[in-house]
Amino acid sequence: MNNLQPPDRSITPTLLVGVDFGLPFFDAELEELGLLAQTAGLTPVARVTCKRKAPDAALFIGSGKADEIKQLASQLGVQEVLFDQSLSPAQQRNLERHLELPVNDRTLLILQIFGQRARSHEGKLQVELARLQYLSTRLVRRWSHLERQSGGIGMRGGPGESQIELDRRMIADSIKRIKERLVKVKRQRQTQRRQRERRDAFNISLVGYTNAGKSTLFNALVKARVYAADQLFATLDTTTRQLYLGELGRVISLSDTVGFIRDLPHGLVSAFQATLQEAVDADLLLHVVDFSSPNHLEQIAEVQRVLSEIGAGDIPQILVFNKLDQVEPAQRPRAVQDVYDLAGVPSPRIFLSAQTGDGVPVLRQMLVDKIQAHEATLPLPADFHASHEADADFGTMEPK
Repeated sequence: MNNLQPPDRSITPTLLVGVDFGLPFFDAELEELGLLAQTAGLTPVARVTCKRKAPDAALFIGSGKADEIKQLASQLGVQEVLFDQSLSPAQQRNLERHLELPVNDRTLLILQIFGQRARSHEGKLQVELARLQYLSTRLVRRWSHLERQSGGIGMRGGPGESQIELDRRMIADSIKRIKERLVKVKRQRQTQRRQRERRDAFNISLVGYTNAGKSTLFNALVKARVYAADQLFATLDTTTRQLYLGELGRVISLSDTVGFIRDLPHGLVSAFQATLQEAVDADLLLHVVDFSSPNHLEQIAEVQRVLSEIGAGDIPQILVFNKLDQVEPAQRPRAVQDVYDLAGVPSPRIFLSAQTGDGVPVLRQMLVDKIQAHEATLPLPADFHASHEADADFGTMEPK
């Protein structure tokens, strides 16, 4: 346990709790939890860690460690306790009773961040769906946006229907309505994709771990002003722009997508299926990696796992090792580009800095080469040979 900073009363003082079950990168994961907490507007004031072989069924951490957390929270004026791992509804309820404080886990924290950041109508619907699906197991205590049932004919359930049954039914009805609205949004997206396909557009999607610099690279490539910041989940809504490649004399479609993260809540993966569909439908993925992060290899593996889960694991990729300007000169590669073994598949890799623009022209040329190689493998149109035979006949005709 080590204190991070004194409590800031203007923002919720929060105690971070991590349980080491013997898995690698435990320290990095707890550090990431602190960044998530700050992104959500919380102020981590201390960390508590412990080692266990398995979670305690009732309190996740055991009663002794729970007593220690309660005492420390009282001393520091903590207003919330945040666990790095996901808690079951029973464990969360038992901890709140024991600690006499609100207790949240990593899953709900990510949902809260997504709720704060979503801007588009579709993004807000997706976040709300994931949040309701998560809270449906917790029911009454944690959803304030749904109004309580109050008097009036047709407003209450039948005799003997308890409040928790009313709550469960209200949440189920809300989930159903949001799913119906998302179906309509998904149809609109499919129409937009078909329009791009009719224009024979080559589709590229930026993917990668959160805060890898995808939006900064997006802005550098298309000269756009998509919001980009050095924080987790700066981008939650997919943005698509046309990228002009002068060497080809044409434009291609480039999409900036939401960043992935370790233990991304499964409900979010499902709820964001329409948004992540941009990656599934892409002809090429630019997998942006924060080269300055000491955990970038693990982040690559996590992104690959999520891509496989959404059906985009077999799409060709270019590995873009970003933030070269933040890497010590002695650690920088000798070559600007090479080949990277991505789960047994040789994939081109480039080192660049989207912030300074160093290496971006090289990436543009790589895109040109990829598109030309892709189009060279496409079958010729059905009337190609007939038209060329006509041209040949015309060329051999003698003038009258």
